[in-house]
Amino acid sequence: MSYRGRFAPSPTGPLHAGSLVAALASWLDARAHGGEWLVRIEDVDGPRCPPGMDEVILGQLDALGLRPDEPPVWQSRRGELYQAALDRLIASGHAYGCACTRAEIAAAAGPKPRHGELIYPGTCRDGTHGRPVRAWRFRVAGRINWQDRRLGAQSQDLETEVGDFILKRADGLWAYQLAVVADDAEQGVTDIVRGEDLADNTPRQIALQRALGFPTPRYLHTPLVLAVDGHKLSKQNGAAAIDLADPAGRLRDAASRLGLRLPDGMNSAEEVLTGSVSKWEALVRESAGERSS
Repeated sequence: MSYRGRFAPSPTGPLHAGSLVAALASWLDARAHGGEWLVRIEDVDGPRCPPGMDEVILGQLDALGLRPDEPPVWQSRRGELYQAALDRLIASGHAYGCACTRAEIAAAAGPKPRHGELIYPGTCRDGTHGRPVRAWRFRVAGRINWQDRRLGAQSQDLETEVGDFILKRADGLWAYQLAVVADDAEQGVTDIVRGEDLADNTPRQIALQRALGFPTPRYLHTPLVLAVDGHKLSKQNGAAAIDLADPAGRLRDAASRLGLRLPDGMNSAEEVLTGSVSKWEALVRESAGERSS
């Protein structure tokens, strides 16, 4: 398949320096491979998305010269796609209804949080025993091994490290894991370039892809941009929005974070992007040469 990449921001706040690094990397990888670059607004968690923030993000990307090759799509408008995927998982026995409350899960699982979530103990795997279904879960099995283009060989035991994860929440909202897998397959995404903080999600998404018969894209997880306190720069910890008064400067900063050394004298966003593509192409060729040797 020809290369199709994507940048998929959540509109919970404007793009900051960290999210720009991920956006630029995904755009560069698509351009370096002669492929297409898509933008998807991941607003599946509607209550966390301020009205109009999606347009703010699209405006930021446009000001920086990062323009998608197709019109953007919004997850909030794709519920039928996610329902069809869930129906297939239920029919194949990969998904089941769960009647547990969060308090019940916490009491059964014990104090072992994992990135803010409890590992589900499988209480409803054999049925809810007459209790009404509150949410839908994916039935995990075994270990997922995968290869990241930057991080190398990766592995995760879904049963012991994650547990049966949510596909549709008790409040009726679709879970990120199901939505992103259905979206990537429907849009024909071949390559996913995103921040390293999302690498931990990849095994769950690969498990869903296999259960649904979807192809698994190639993955590349980029370095994180850290705040002064050493934590990941994020909207949650008050990361400042990108200063669009100097688009070329912000793009140079992002390129530097990706290890791209650009010559002086590039004063426009277009010049920075063109120079960055050339540098990224060299990295791609070097990586391909290492794999073939």
